[in-house]
Amino acid sequence: MATAALGLMCAAGAISIRAVRRRVRRETWWAVHLYLYLALALSFAHVIALGPSFVGHPLTQAVWSAAWLATAGLVLCYRLGLPVARSLRYRLHVVQVRAEGPGVTSVIVAGRHLDRLAASGGQFFLWRFLTRDMWWQAHPYSLSALPRPPYLRLTVKSAGDHSAALARLRPGTPIAVEGPYGAFTRHAQQRPKALLVAAGIGVTALRSLLEDLPRASAPVVILRATRQEDLVLRQEVRELVSCKRGQLLELAGSRQRVRLDEPSLLRLVPDLDRRDVFVCGPEGFVADLVEVARNLGVPGECIHHEAFAL
Repeated sequence: MATAALGLMCAAGAISIRAVRRRVRRETWWAVHLYLYLALALSFAHVIALGPSFVGHPLTQAVWSAAWLATAGLVLCYRLGLPVARSLRYRLHVVQVRAEGPGVTSVIVAGRHLDRLAASGGQFFLWRFLTRDMWWQAHPYSLSALPRPPYLRLTVKSAGDHSAALARLRPGTPIAVEGPYGAFTRHAQQRPKALLVAAGIGVTALRSLLEDLPRASAPVVILRATRQEDLVLRQEVRELVSCKRGQLLELAGSRQRVRLDEPSLLRLVPDLDRRDVFVCGPEGFVADLVEVARNLGVPGECIHHEAFAL
């Protein structure tokens, strides 16, 4: 049992190495990590049966067994019971699927009692679409708009099997959810004004965060994409920026041609020292811009980021 548990743990560790992770489907990575539950159970059973601290000590065995069973019970309640209860309460289901741009799809979801759903702009849910091929896995997708009872909306770029399958969802498909999660919200803001930067599909979290900002908050919003057609939801963002009395900057082109380095960011946002920085997008873009902001003297507590990665 101990050898099998060690093998499962090593497999999960090996598949998480960045060079390996890039080459495997997310579904495979996720399934391998599920076996860690089995690894924990095998290793605990081995220790209880053969561990020198437990052999011949029935009280110790009973106490530790009770502690582990209680922990397992909490995991089951939180990972299974709570999502089931929440899903039964809100009765979420797909009502519309529409294309927003090349490889980008919005899924409009309806439900009941959504006015009681405590979700802030910028947060995400773990979505489980209850179809024959998708029910067994949950994926994290950000809200691309604040809840407007009875509707929710998520917008996803096709980057793998699961995200590509969303474009084929049929109206009426039931949904189970976990969440909301994430601290990429206006509640984390430290300064009166903010700079919001999104690259690619990172616009989804930024769009709902922007909608959640107070009126007349005067945000500066930068949308970054390789091509003009990749600036999805741009019209919605433009209208929200106008409503908030802010400024919108759209940057389209390669990273080499259109840079967001220290001089260019200061040129675009001269009052950066009086703003919080919210940045969302691919891992590499987020890491680079966070470093730029730090180099320009923005304190760590005023930098908020959400990286989208497979």
